[in-house]
Amino acid sequence: MLRLIGGAVAVVGLMFGTATASAQSTPTLYFSAIPDDDETRLMERFGNVAAYLSEQLGVPVEYVPVKSYAASVTAFRNDQIQLAWFGGLSGVQARLAVPGSQALAQGDEDMKFISYFIAHESTGLERSEDFPAEAKGLSFTFGAQTSTSGRLFPEFYIREETGEAPDDFFSRVGFSGDHGQTLRLVATGAFQVGALNYTVYDTAVAEGAPEAETTRIIWQTPPYPDYNWTIRGDADERFGEGFSERVKAALIGMDDPELLASFPRAAFVEASNEDYAPIEETGRALGILD
Repeated sequence: MLRLIGGAVAVVGLMFGTATASAQSTPTLYFSAIPDDDETRLMERFGNVAAYLSEQLGVPVEYVPVKSYAASVTAFRNDQIQLAWFGGLSGVQARLAVPGSQALAQGDEDMKFISYFIAHESTGLERSEDFPAEAKGLSFTFGAQTSTSGRLFPEFYIREETGEAPDDFFSRVGFSGDHGQTLRLVATGAFQVGALNYTVYDTAVAEGAPEAETTRIIWQTPPYPDYNWTIRGDADERFGEGFSERVKAALIGMDDPELLASFPRAAFVEASNEDYAPIEETGRALGILD
């Protein structure tokens, strides 16, 4: 009886050792996303995405929060994450930092993304198809310094439409850090005008957020390419041949409305590095990219 128990323990030990070795031999895929909203909402949004990807790919997947757009690029460069939901500019920065990295997928909306310019109701500014020249001399806030929709293209169009730098056109220029904070700052009157991702504002309106009650859209930019899923160039070496293509297939195949609402996107479609050439060109023209 003792021999049988001892044998059973040995077998259990062998099984446990095998399972441990197997677990150790399966690397974890770490992914992150630019912090374009507050951290609590981001954790809710991407925890379920991690579970979906893990099921589809057959490897452990973990979401890693980051504190800033720059931190997401740094984490990608330092191999702390291997996959990321980047904005257009941060995606370009990440791919330049890690040779061979590829944009895999984008939202169906992302090749025709727009930014809203919003104003506090006290300004008296109304929505127009023309750039709001009446905003000259007011205070203005961008989002994060390396945000495509919160800084890059809003600055490009301010210069394009006014012939002036933002610091010359507006009385005061700030950087809020993220789109949600831009909305809050304009809603309280801390800044009179701001630029932000249109999906953040539309979501606030749909949810009846109080910030939407004291602000209004005054102008929207022409469309440009934006968000994208990007994977490191060495992912196949780590996870096995064809892994990047499997990740792409999992992203494009994501059809759960609740998961897609996390972004929010109607669907994901294939993307390539070449899709984001206009962002690289604009970033270099504005001196944001070397």
